[in-house]
Amino acid sequence: MNYPQIVSREEWLVAREALLNKEKEATHARDKLNAERRRLPMVNIDKEYLFEGPDGKTSLFDLFEGRNQLIVYHFMFDPSWDEGCPGCSFVVDNMGHPAHLYARDTSLAVISRAPLTKSLPFKMRMGWTVPWFSSYDSDFNYDFHFTTDDGENGGVSVFLRKGENIFHTYSTTARGNDLLHGTYNYLDLTPLGRQEDWEEPSGRSNSSAMGWLCLHDSYGA
Repeated sequence: MNYPQIVSREEWLVAREALLNKEKEATHARDKLNAERRRLPMVNIDKEYLFEGPDGKTSLFDLFEGRNQLIVYHFMFDPSWDEGCPGCSFVVDNMGHPAHLYARDTSLAVISRAPLTKSLPFKMRMGWTVPWFSSYDSDFNYDFHFTTDDGENGGVSVFLRKGENIFHTYSTTARGNDLLHGTYNYLDLTPLGRQEDWEEPSGRSNSSAMGWLCLHDSYGA
């Protein structure tokens, strides 16, 4: 294992101060990027989408639950699968208490293509409480390109409501989901990091990217 160099406290403080300046630069750069994201134009949703929910058919409008913003996580769960994607499960495991989003007039929902007869037992197994819906009988996943001819994709879409009108403002997938991985953000603070083979410095990994990841009840002792 390639551990960090051992130095005196004084040497560490000098190195830490240099890194702190870079961290502040990155924070300010992220603030600017977030501002650019907020300036993105938006697209009016003029097509009705209906989802299967625990209480029956539910519209995209209903998912707002009276709030003005909606974040949807597109969960990879093909109707032919017996359980959901471990990577998407990692995202849902890292979702915090929804009261904080609600306080900012924002709702959160998970949508997968698998019918509720499959996804709800899986949700119960995982111990999740986030609102969950199925787009099995809808074009939703296809229209937003989270289901393609190549299969399922996991990611996020954001919607804004103005009265009765709904607008699509943002979507991301792949490494764009990194911000949602609270566990990764914690690991990024550690000397061994995520311990994945793409990271620098080399010699501190034991898996490929997300190659270690399991459903949280499947790690064993």
